[in-house]
Amino acid sequence: MSYNFENKTALITGAARGIGFSVAEKLASCGANIAVVDYCGDEDGTASAAKLAESYGVKTAFYRCDVSDFEKSKETVDKIIVDFGGVDILVNNAGIVRDKLMLKMSDADFDAVISVNLKGTFNMIKHLYTHFMKKRAGRIVNVSSVVGLTGNAGQANYSASKAGVVGLTKSAAKELAGRGVTVNAVAPGYIMTDMTNALSDKVKEQFTQSIPMKKGGRPEDVANAIAFLCSDESSYITGEVIRVDGGLAM
Repeated sequence: MSYNFENKTALITGAARGIGFSVAEKLASCGANIAVVDYCGDEDGTASAAKLAESYGVKTAFYRCDVSDFEKSKETVDKIIVDFGGVDILVNNAGIVRDKLMLKMSDADFDAVISVNLKGTFNMIKHLYTHFMKKRAGRIVNVSSVVGLTGNAGQANYSASKAGVVGLTKSAAKELAGRGVTVNAVAPGYIMTDMTNALSDKVKEQFTQSIPMKKGGRPEDVANAIAFLCSDESSYITGEVIRVDGGLAM
């Protein structure tokens, strides 16, 4: 389904590749200008932004940013507001993994994942909070995970960070609802990206057999759900968590 995001600007974190880039493509295909925020190298980020501009004829720019850094993320948000004249949509997709059993997980492993996945999401919402309140409009979509709902062995840090994103989403939704700003989350399951493609065939088969639909999802599946939550059609939905998991966490 196509939506109309013409004359709107979407700030998407972790947007240079994977699910984030798929979200950027979907929103750009519907007319949105895209601020690509990522911690990747300048060359890769600039190439991703250029590809969006060339393919969809929208305004794009790349901003290298560690979203876990409070001051750097504020500088980045402020610059994007100046460069694009404002922000209408925020998609918090940036995330990392440091998977280990808790027995072997260091405090550094735990802190790094919480800092990027949870605090990074807080930072970006915090820095756009007043901007959205003044506009009395806005869409915020946070990327959580099914393991934030179910937990997962070897992912205590990741699961905790994504569960935190759910609580943060609902709290922000309650705070901003009266100003016309919706805040929702999506919880992807096993999505086929470059990261999951690196897994062995045996592991991938184990994953797919645990999914009721017996197949992994595509980044586009997540992007489609996010596009809906960014659209006018979702104007009466806030504080919701939509699983995109083929039934995995039913």
